[in-house]
Amino acid sequence: MSDSAERPAAVLRRLVNGYQVSQALHVAATLGIPDRLADGPRGCDELAGATGTDADALYRLLRALASVGVFTELDDRQFASTAVSDQLRSDAAVSLHGWASFIGRPYYWEAWSRLIDSVRTGENAFRLTHGMGPWEYRAIHPEEGAIFDRAMASLTGQVSAAVVAAYDFSPFRRVADVGGGSGAFVAELLAAYPTVEGVVFDQPHVVANAQAMLVSGELADRCTFVAGDFFTAVPADADAYVLKSVIHDWADAEAVKILTVCRTCGGPTSTLLVVERALSGPNEGPDNKFSDLNMLVGPGGQERTVAAYRTLFEAAGYELSRVVPTASPIMVLEGKVAT
Repeated sequence: MSDSAERPAAVLRRLVNGYQVSQALHVAATLGIPDRLADGPRGCDELAGATGTDADALYRLLRALASVGVFTELDDRQFASTAVSDQLRSDAAVSLHGWASFIGRPYYWEAWSRLIDSVRTGENAFRLTHGMGPWEYRAIHPEEGAIFDRAMASLTGQVSAAVVAAYDFSPFRRVADVGGGSGAFVAELLAAYPTVEGVVFDQPHVVANAQAMLVSGELADRCTFVAGDFFTAVPADADAYVLKSVIHDWADAEAVKILTVCRTCGGPTSTLLVVERALSGPNEGPDNKFSDLNMLVGPGGQERTVAAYRTLFEAAGYELSRVVPTASPIMVLEGKVAT
């Protein structure tokens, strides 16, 4: 059989087996293996002792990940880090450690196992699996909520600098990050703009964790933490309202309600900044389109085109004034109150 005939089957096999790599990365991140290799190569016996794992099983995990370039396998069952595994270190400047630690959690995988039910019914797989939405689930399982918050901070680290570099926040005195999670975006913003004050707005248990992370830092005197429900009200004294990776969590009706609350509380001169992915045309943009599937499985929302966001803005009383691209997959959609 020729190479050209074999290649499609090989490509398909790798795609089908992608879950194996995901779980292996999750285990390596959860065990902190990339952190333990930061100072140089280490042997499996040493790593197993440090992580409380079986040395032979750990070797099988690490050699598999080395075969796809995550680590480098050396002689005598020693392993070294690579540029890829460095991105899984918890202390990396741009780290995916939090996301990798989250995606293998059993409750999250259980929801993905119901994807076929979502496709058949149009219903949210997470609710079909757990009988409640992810926000309610994590509120009553705080240990999972903490892991999820670290995952969101991990993803925020991937895009915050790009957003702050691409969009000019200098006209604003006070910026509210609605659904601001751990406060990572506000911290990035305040570091870049010394005259700006920030507000982290989220659910009470989320805000408590965010405040614990930032309150001792040098930015604390320019950051306020407010707890609440963005379906009811948001802080009323901000010049700009940032919703980063928030609107894609919700179906259209809920998304319009959130935007309407921002317009009502912010007043006629406030600016809306929706920070999201944009779906592209046919046969391209796989990251965004699989993120859209993740919205179907997880929170029950969706990724959207720019045109779809324009429609949401108009329904909430905003005009989409401009779209600002960034050096990341994320764009900034700027809204002004319609006149």
